[in-house]
Amino acid sequence: MSEPPPAHVGAQTRDGVHIAAIRPVLLSAPYADPENLEVRLALPTGWRTTGLVEVTLDDGTTGLGEAYLAVFAPQVFVSTVELIAPCLVGRPAGDLAGRYRDMVLVTGYWSLQGAARHVVSAVEAALVDALGKRAGVPAYELLGGRRTDRIRLYASGGDSASPSAMGAEIAAVAALGIDTFKIRARGHEADKAVWTLEHAAAHGIGIAIDMAQNLEDPGQSVTDTLAFLDTVRTGTRWPVRFLEEPLGPARTAAYPALRRAAGCPVAGGETVTTAQELLARMASGYYDLVQPDATVVGGLRQTLAVFAGAAEHGVEAVVHCWGSAVCQAANYHAAFAGGGRLAEWPMPRYPLRSELLVEPFRLEGGRLLAPRAPGLGVRLTPEMERRYAFRDDAVYRCATAMPPAEPGRWRTG
Repeated sequence: MSEPPPAHVGAQTRDGVHIAAIRPVLLSAPYADPENLEVRLALPTGWRTTGLVEVTLDDGTTGLGEAYLAVFAPQVFVSTVELIAPCLVGRPAGDLAGRYRDMVLVTGYWSLQGAARHVVSAVEAALVDALGKRAGVPAYELLGGRRTDRIRLYASGGDSASPSAMGAEIAAVAALGIDTFKIRARGHEADKAVWTLEHAAAHGIGIAIDMAQNLEDPGQSVTDTLAFLDTVRTGTRWPVRFLEEPLGPARTAAYPALRRAAGCPVAGGETVTTAQELLARMASGYYDLVQPDATVVGGLRQTLAVFAGAAEHGVEAVVHCWGSAVCQAANYHAAFAGGGRLAEWPMPRYPLRSELLVEPFRLEGGRLLAPRAPGLGVRLTPEMERRYAFRDDAVYRCATAMPPAEPGRWRTG
């Protein structure tokens, strides 16, 4: 399986510096709050894990990347980094295409798609971060330069278990000046979607809905999804801004049919681990919004390949970034280099979304301004590693059952 052509990498990275060391880092930190349904089901200790790769160049410069894999399988993440590292140490750091080929060669037979791709993503991002720091320029400058100065954000959260908590989330979104809020509402939660559409409208905020079917097998059908949308439209006049991941992984081939019938934009792709698969899905008419994640799909350059394909197929590329600040930064830099117009802004409290930053992300009028710090603008200190040492009870549990809906909880009348 061949990969799409890589994005251009500036000549300033090709000056003879080599990779001296690569190590995995696991961090765990408090996440969200007890009213968050994701916490109740999947993270009952209230702690969440992030997996970072630290690359050290032979001049001492370090860079960080993130693999989303570690949220679910931290030891698999560590083992995969330790397998890949010896194949890269001593090799030129500036040849990003060459190092990407090295990692594909090492992992391709057994994980050309899947878990190893997350680690490939993290190592590539760490190299971009280190090279940007060394050159004294933001990462997007190594990827052809930024194509926009600001990107509109949509707030992402909405997994509150009660109307009062959801109301607090809406207020927090309004305080940021963001005008689109993506919530989670599964097929049995149409009343929750109606309640939130109605209450958010009073703040001038529109609602997108993540149906979270990427963890369900076989998951919802087209018929199930259309019935959900019909129920929502019966309950409120406010439109759904977009519908994310409405079909389960066994039913992805039905996306074109759903898209034709949905009556609202359809989004997805965050779990896809190759740009090539996302390009094929776009060519087949799966999505109005495609959602690559630079910590999943193979790194920043593969994310840019998705942006290029999205432009070709008339699809909007919108980066998914639900990890730490390193995940956010990698995706945002790719979006600035790719000319992105919309990006995800995660709302749940998580200190690793702020404390790993060299300087805070700059928001103005609900838009993200282009970062100015060299590289990805992230850093890791020994004190952070001590404070957020890995906890083996901070691993995401996917095999959980949704609680039944409580009649009347989300009544709007």
